Amino acid sequence: MVWRVLMFSLLQLACAAAGGLLLGPWGVVGGVVLAAWLAFGWETWSGQRVIRWLRGDGAASSAPVLRGLWGEAAARMRRRLRQQEQQALASGQRLQEFLAALQASPNGVVLLDPQGHMEWFNQTAAQHFGLDAGRDLQQQIGNLLRDPNFSAYLARPDDAQDLVLNARASTPERPQRLAVRLHPYGEGRRLLLSRDITQLEQAEAMRRDFVANVSHEIRTPLTVLAGFIETMQSLPLSEAERARYLGLMAQQAQRMQHLVQDLLTLSRLEGSPLPGFQTWTPVAALLRPCEDEAHTLSALLTPAGAAPQTLVFPTQDELRAAGELAGDPAELQSALSNLVTNAVRYTPTGGRITVQWQRLPDGGARFAVHDTGPGIAAEHLPRLTERFYRIDRSRSRDTGGTGLGLAIVKHVLQRHDARLHIASVPGQGSVFSVDFPAGRLRDAALARPGAASA
Repeated sequence: MVWRVLMFSLLQLACAAAGGLLLGPWGVVGGVVLAAWLAFGWETWSGQRVIRWLRGDGAASSAPVLRGLWGEAAARMRRRLRQQEQQALASGQRLQEFLAALQASPNGVVLLDPQGHMEWFNQTAAQHFGLDAGRDLQQQIGNLLRDPNFSAYLARPDDAQDLVLNARASTPERPQRLAVRLHPYGEGRRLLLSRDITQLEQAEAMRRDFVANVSHEIRTPLTVLAGFIETMQSLPLSEAERARYLGLMAQQAQRMQHLVQDLLTLSRLEGSPLPGFQTWTPVAALLRPCEDEAHTLSALLTPAGAAPQTLVFPTQDELRAAGELAGDPAELQSALSNLVTNAVRYTPTGGRITVQWQRLPDGGARFAVHDTGPGIAAEHLPRLTERFYRIDRSRSRDTGGTGLGLAIVKHVLQRHDARLHIASVPGQGSVFSVDFPAGRLRDAALARPGAASA
């Protein structure tokens, strides 16, 4: 401010001196007046530049560069505008980061204004509700989701419960279920969240079926045991009758024991880490026990005088060339043996069971069990590996099955990156095959020194 007064005073002195030299005393007065008008004109011109800038874009980059009072005012306004622009840019970046986080959310997110118009939604919500950003933004969500239950839910903003409904892409063959919930925020706005609960509902259905099946499987032998125990307690029995009842009771107890063992096996498989590649087992060491069990079981199941089953296994030369398999040898031997003994149980006397091991062109290998049993209808094939699924319950009880064998086999094979294939024609037999990937196989000659093997 002192500098401005000094400059104005110097301007007046200069104009007064110049006027006095040219015009005398009246020239001094004229010079002072001229200096005042010059100063006033400069300030007015500077102020007009600032006003034009503010009436224009008002951007910090286009602010006029001036001196004096208006120059200082323009500089201060320029700095303030730059700060606001930086804050707006930072706020915009934070908003984009927030929207990017919502976009990456596995749940659907829809932002609704107070009137129910969709201001924004992420890609997950678009998939859940069949929305299109270019077409549906600013549309009433109630006009696009015409489910009566959703309309009623939308009218109750204080409802804190989830609403379960079908997704837009849901079909009877491939159902997709959603849980949606509204959350109020801001001034009348609402946040609509949706999450896919299809797998949760399927898991819950499987849990209910599992509990029901286990209860059914245990209830039958328990009923038999309770009946025999009551009979033995209340009735006088001969030694032959007592021995017969005790044998039946032992049979039912053994059935429950097998069921419990299979359930424990499934639980152990689901809770244990995946098998690695530290243990390599010769394929021959896995198939020889399968062959011994098959011959023993076939002899036990063949009635006296009936034609025996024909069992064909790979030769010793074929087994030596089969190489080694990486994984848990106990799990692998159990799974392969289950497929072989199933074929023995369900193939009638005089039938033929052929077990093969062959290398595939991609470096993997295929284990296959062919039988000449009764075969399986096509509608049963996709469900054979479900827990407790049985084609003929009476036949399974006769053979001592628990309904968990193939479920265990499938689980073991998945843990070893292998795939189970089932093909069957009623009246012609079945083929159960397992494809092992090349990474789980190696030739015996390439075995590394010091590598563990069974």
